[in-house]
Amino acid sequence: MKMTKSKTFAIGAILAAVMMISAGSLNLEDNAASAQKSLSNDGDGERLISVTGTAMTSIDPDLLVVTFGVETQERTAKMALDTNSKTMDEIIRAIKSAKILESEINTSRFNIHPVYEGYEDPLTKRWKQELVGYKVTNTITVETSKLDLAADIIDRTVTSGANRVDNVSFTLSPEKHEQIKDDLIEQAILNAKAKAENALKPLDYSITGVKAVSLSEFGMTSPPMPMFNMAYDEGFAMKSSGTPIFSSEQDVSTTANVIFTIGSN
Repeated sequence: MKMTKSKTFAIGAILAAVMMISAGSLNLEDNAASAQKSLSNDGDGERLISVTGTAMTSIDPDLLVVTFGVETQERTAKMALDTNSKTMDEIIRAIKSAKILESEINTSRFNIHPVYEGYEDPLTKRWKQELVGYKVTNTITVETSKLDLAADIIDRTVTSGANRVDNVSFTLSPEKHEQIKDDLIEQAILNAKAKAENALKPLDYSITGVKAVSLSEFGMTSPPMPMFNMAYDEGFAMKSSGTPIFSSEQDVSTTANVIFTIGSN
């Protein structure tokens, strides 16, 4: 059967319309699927509040840490080592006589390195370096629970030849740190809960659960460093003229961030 040109055009137009309707339907289905997926990715609809709680306590330190050292420089490495070792042996004997145990003494740093001096060559006018000796640095740390010996330790080390006192601090031993750790964590979380309840009360909301808890490291405020009362004699050797040092309470704090789920009353 032979179709006319007008009938062919009409059939083509109908097919085109059907294809457009089908494409539009597919596009609507895709958009609906996309909208549904976006909605499901928005979460489960929980209402949350994030609060940071704090806790602090003042506590007496139970650990004394004193770091001191001896620096010596000689023409050869062996001479520098021998001089340093001799001085350090005298210091160790001196602090042991103050009732410090050998287990409370440890080497925190030991270093030996060459020492150079620079000069300008008079002929070439070039800058050169010449080896003039070796320097040895030996640093010792004393950690003890005998807090009242702080001044005595420093006086004995300086009198025996120490030419460096790098640190004197009063802190908490690991055992005491663990004792207060749990109490502070509990107080910080209770503080966060109280803050959340106070914030929700005017809004007629209340806590329904806990979403997450994040704890911070403990922080400890160090007291001011003591001033060492030292003097130099005519030979530039350090000598002690009394070193009053006193320990004091230290503030220990921690924080806890808690995310609560909430609901209307």
